[in-house]
Amino acid sequence: MAVKFKSTKGVVFIEGHEITITNPDKPFWPEQGITKVMYLQKLLALAPYLLRYTRNRYLTTIRFPHGYGDKSFYQKNAPEPLPPYVNTAMLEKINYVVLDSVPTLIWLGNLACLEFHPSFHYVGEAEPAEWVLDIDPSLEEEPRIMQAIHLIGEVLDSLGIQAVPKTSGASGVQIFVPIKRGYTFEQLRSIGLFIGQYLAQKHPKLFTLERLTKNRGDLIYVDYLQHWYGKTLAAPYTPRGKKYATVSTPLTWEEVERGCDLRDFNLLTIEDRLREKGDLIEQVAPQSLDAILAALPKL
Repeated sequence: MAVKFKSTKGVVFIEGHEITITNPDKPFWPEQGITKVMYLQKLLALAPYLLRYTRNRYLTTIRFPHGYGDKSFYQKNAPEPLPPYVNTAMLEKINYVVLDSVPTLIWLGNLACLEFHPSFHYVGEAEPAEWVLDIDPSLEEEPRIMQAIHLIGEVLDSLGIQAVPKTSGASGVQIFVPIKRGYTFEQLRSIGLFIGQYLAQKHPKLFTLERLTKNRGDLIYVDYLQHWYGKTLAAPYTPRGKKYATVSTPLTWEEVERGCDLRDFNLLTIEDRLREKGDLIEQVAPQSLDAILAALPKL
């Protein structure tokens, strides 16, 4: 679906809703030649994939009013005025947008929301919707990141856990594990701690569990703590407000082993990739973690 304008007003009609687009030619990623209207067209292409991971969740966005590279701010409370098609949900006195439709996505895109960070749990529920490990380099450019992810993949495989690595869209990579319902955040955190401790002991020159960046040196942080009730992380298929217009993109383990470049997964390449590979996360069945949880006290 392409964004089509009605005369010079910048009006689009999506699913029966009229949305006014302001400053359609504003550069959002000038080095990549991406204007606001191009960005909105990319969001339309991403919508069938992105909305799977934002629907029925509390959404935090990061807004860049003048495009990437300028001032930005986090938006938790739904911005006013709210169009009638935008749904919201309250959590701890914050009225969050629920990103569950294409019109809502385009409305947010017009507000210069370049990043979409959903909660780890569904609206009105306390249990996790999936399990995510955030692998965070201490260096801005970390040539060992794919080596680290490959090692984590080997550990998960040895535990009988199928997972999908995905670029964060920044410097890191996240390990995304679809899970069966019924687990708690505490249980998943205990597995994450075990894996992090194992990696830090087995590869002390590569991994750390030190949360403070200033104390990590050049080690790669296995962040098992971010995955928690009320917290958020970059959604699969969210764009990021970074130089190369990167998109948080699921990878194959073969791509990890080859040492792929995180910058290659961006708004200019994502459509062809999705046509070729589809949603790699959706292709993994929800995992049972019962065996590893039962073994943890004995390890």
